[in-house]
Amino acid sequence: MQMKTSWLALIISLPSTNATARMRIWRALKSNGCGVLRDGVYLLPESDAAVLILEQQAIEVTQAGGTAQIVKLSSMHPAQDTGFRSLFDRTDDYSLLKQEIDALLAAMTTQNLIASTRALKRIARDFASVSAIDFFPGPAREQIALSLDKATTELAAATHPDEPRSTQGKIKQLKREDFQQRTWATRKRLWVDRMASAWLIRRFIDHEAKFKWLNKPQDCPKSALGFDFDGAAFTHVASLVTFEVLLATFIHEPDPALLKLATVVHFLDAGGIPVAEAHGLEMILKGMRERCTDDDQLLQEASRIFDDLYSSYSNEENLHEQ
Repeated sequence: MQMKTSWLALIISLPSTNATARMRIWRALKSNGCGVLRDGVYLLPESDAAVLILEQQAIEVTQAGGTAQIVKLSSMHPAQDTGFRSLFDRTDDYSLLKQEIDALLAAMTTQNLIASTRALKRIARDFASVSAIDFFPGPAREQIALSLDKATTELAAATHPDEPRSTQGKIKQLKREDFQQRTWATRKRLWVDRMASAWLIRRFIDHEAKFKWLNKPQDCPKSALGFDFDGAAFTHVASLVTFEVLLATFIHEPDPALLKLATVVHFLDAGGIPVAEAHGLEMILKGMRERCTDDDQLLQEASRIFDDLYSSYSNEENLHEQ
């Protein structure tokens, strides 16, 4: 049964002579996902964020010489509530994104890969924008998320043919004590999934782990535990990147900070739903990778970043619990 929704409405009146302010306020309300109940009446599902959005626009209206009231609404009948919800239907937006993703996939074999990468990043940003104002997400959002994952995977395979391909199968939970003082091996010139995986191994799985950086996967010694390459002991499984596989394999106690970090690593390595801080982390790691030509040094410096990010996420979780 559909739960009843509480609503906030912004009722405004603006001088007809102030067309600039009218357009600016309309654009702000539209970008924040407001539904239009009628001319001058804008609706949002009740939340703390909605209060801030509508209060800010009410200030803009009064400063432009108009009047603004914010009222709380409660629908009298389920059909009325359904009608309100229909104002926030994002199906058309998702349909446009699906067309763009399909066109990108069709052109990927002939289009310049740099242009494809740029287009995919723009689509991912647009998807994030639509998702942020999709207050009642349904199958359409999930469909686009899957399509975006597919496009990201295919582009990654074309751009980086040495990246591991996902395998199928169930992830088996293993005991950390059985994997101590081991040599772990992965491809040299580390990037985010391998950096984060190596950090996770040394920080949470095998504190005295030694690492071997491979010119090619075939160079992996039989005694070493390979990760993040085809045929490795630990690599991509289904939709999970190597970091997520290691997390599911060895970290059996719930750790919300590690799970949040995993969403960042997943997005930067495999795409999908964007994470706010991912772009900043990507820029830092790119600069670090350009500066550090030695992978041991690169891991050492990257580990400080992951330590700090993990600590920040842990503090967020502690604050939420208080």
